[in-house]
Amino acid sequence: MSHVTSIFTDLVRVETRLYNAVNIRLQAERGLSLGQFEFLEIIDRVPGCRVLDIVGEVAITVGAVSKAVDRLVAAGWCLRVAHPQDRRSSVLRLTSEGETQLSASRPVVEDELASLTATVPPDDLSRIAPALATLRATLEAGSVGRQG
Repeated sequence: MSHVTSIFTDLVRVETRLYNAVNIRLQAERGLSLGQFEFLEIIDRVPGCRVLDIVGEVAITVGAVSKAVDRLVAAGWCLRVAHPQDRRSSVLRLTSEGETQLSASRPVVEDELASLTATVPPDDLSRIAPALATLRATLEAGSVGRQG
């Protein structure tokens, strides 16, 4: 196995285990999944957020994002509002319940991640962060791995 292959394997396994652990805690304490939390975060952060903005960030299909947004709407955490310039499109907005859920969930996510990474020296995490950010930006700029 090449050096890059072992790094890839470690990245995938670390991501899966971190994601699953945070997801379990978030569901237990806040009643939402980590995927729902991520969508709420994106909607909160991206002005005039549309389904395609979420698709671009998480690299899954439009259909999958649209169904997930429908579940956020059904939960009362998000609204689809007609786009002011393009009536064929919707802008996503958090409801007050969605804002409350997001605000209450952020410390749970942060605390669980801090706990799970506590055995890694902070300097080590700081050193790998720029490399991961560069790799992510390169992949995203080329739409590498993006679902149809």
